[in-house]
Amino acid sequence: MNNKINIANLPTKIEKLEKISAELGVNIFFKRDDQTGSEVSGNKVRKLEYSIKEAIDQGCDTLITCGGIQSNHARSTAAAAIKAGLSSVLVLRTNEEPEVDGNYFVDRLLGADIRFITSDEYSNSRQEIMENIVKELEKDGRKGYIIPEGASNGVGSLGYINFVKEVLEFEEKSDIKFDTIVVAVGSGGTYAGIHMGNDIYLDGKRRVVGFNVCDTAEFFKEKVKEIIEESKEYLNEKDLEKVKSENMDIIDGYVGDGYALSTQEELNFIWDLAKKEGVILDPVYTGKAMFGLHKEIKKGSFKNSKNILFVHTGGLFGLFPKKNQFEFKS
Repeated sequence: MNNKINIANLPTKIEKLEKISAELGVNIFFKRDDQTGSEVSGNKVRKLEYSIKEAIDQGCDTLITCGGIQSNHARSTAAAAIKAGLSSVLVLRTNEEPEVDGNYFVDRLLGADIRFITSDEYSNSRQEIMENIVKELEKDGRKGYIIPEGASNGVGSLGYINFVKEVLEFEEKSDIKFDTIVVAVGSGGTYAGIHMGNDIYLDGKRRVVGFNVCDTAEFFKEKVKEIIEESKEYLNEKDLEKVKSENMDIIDGYVGDGYALSTQEELNFIWDLAKKEGVILDPVYTGKAMFGLHKEIKKGSFKNSKNILFVHTGGLFGLFPKKNQFEFKS
C-alpha cells in the first residue's frame, strides 16, 4: 500500500456537523477529502498518487485521462502531473464550445493539453482515442500512461484502501467509532477502495454505503466487482484472503435529472447546508449523495447507524458554473 508518491495533504480532518446531526438524530461526521490540496483537491488525488507512481515506474512522461468538461479528476490529474514532473493530456467531453469556468478554467491555467470529444465519442470510443494519443506521443519519442475515468481501476483503488487505514488510526486516537461510511459513487473506484479497506482493516464490520450519481446501483455493483478484481494483482496474499466482492450497499434513486445535472431541490439543499454548517458541497457528487443520505435517514434506512462518516470528495470548482441556477433570496 506504500508504493505511491506523496502529493495530497493527508490525513484529512474529520469534523462533526452539529446542526445536521441534531436535526436528524444521528451523528454525522465529514471526512474532509475536499481539503487534500487546492489545485489537486478532492478524492481523485488519493488514487492518482498510486497511478502516477506506476506511470513513473514504467518510464512514462505523460498522463492521459478523460472526463466531462467540468471533470474534477481531469483537473486534479493536470495539477498532479506537474508536481510529479510529467505532462498531461485531457480528453474532455463537450458538445459545444465550453465557457472557460470552473475546473476547465483551472485546466487551462495549468497548461494541460486539452482535446475535446463529443458525448457519443466519449461513450463509444474514448479508450481508443486515448490509445491513439499514446501512439501520437510515441512518434515524438514520448511515452504516455492512460488513467481511466476517475482513476477508477485496480491501482487507483489502493488510495481508498489506505483511506480506511487512516480512518482506523483516527478512531484509535479518539473515542469515536464509525459504524457507517457513506460516499458518492460516480465511477466506482472510491467505493471499491473503501469496500476493500473495510474487509482488510475492519473485518468487513462497518456498513459502507454508496449513492450512485449516474447510471444505476446494479451497474456500479458490477463495475466495483471489476475494479476489485483488477486490484488483486496489487494486494499481498494476506489481504487477498480478506477481500470479498459481495454485500455491496449502493442506494439508487438520487441521480436526479442526470449526471452533472442539478434539480432545484438539490441546489437548495447545498445552499441550506452551507448556511447551517459552513460546508459547501459540489453539485455533481457530494450534493446528490448528501441529499440522498438526508432523505434516507428520515425514511429510516439508517436506523441502526449511530456515527456516520460521510466522505466529502470535493468538487468546489464545479459549483461555479452552476451559479446562475441558484435561486438566492434576498
